Amino acid sequence: MTIRLILADDHPIFRDGLVQSIEETGEFEVVGVGESADDAIFLAKKHTPDVALLDLSMPGNGITAAKRISGAGTAKYIAMLTVSEDDGDVTAALEAGAIGYVLKGVSAAELRRILAGIAKGEAHVSPELAARVLKIMQTPKRTEKTPIDDLTKREEDILRHVATGKSNREVADQLGLQEKTVKHYMTTILGKLHARNRVEAALIAHEAWRQEE
Repeated sequence: MTIRLILADDHPIFRDGLVQSIEETGEFEVVGVGESADDAIFLAKKHTPDVALLDLSMPGNGITAAKRISGAGTAKYIAMLTVSEDDGDVTAALEAGAIGYVLKGVSAAELRRILAGIAKGEAHVSPELAARVLKIMQTPKRTEKTPIDDLTKREEDILRHVATGKSNREVADQLGLQEKTVKHYMTTILGKLHARNRVEAALIAHEAWRQEE
């Protein structure tokens, strides 16, 4: 099934090339294109896409657009595509409702792979940023007993694979499980860790394991 996207970026040449790259394989359809936060909010309401792909620094600010779209529920998932490696921008984007934070240096093939995962609800933060954001998001929430301690051995095994960026299908193949079984485990893991998504769960895990070293 074709994945429907809207795209908002204020650089026309980059935006046009991005649309072509995303649609190249036929897996995606860009149903709306804009250049500002207001455009993105309007397009999300009009098309209710699977993924809203937003530039962070466009007029009106991508974070603002993400908050409005997330609050209205007019896009299934939201991802930021940006040059910013600022820790604050990453955390602000995730708190605004984005489940993806992708740096613009990524290749077209890798971007399509990431977007396909996001369309399935698989969170993604560019690996260059994940370790730094971990401390910002999770350090204030630490308690004497880490939530990791409540995981079963199987749940921890699955989380260790997820924390390396693997999708549910890749984890299932690695551990000899069905994909739906991994999804069930992930729901339980998120609940035990009080994590909002896979990214936050991975960050919690990395911090806990780092302290054990």
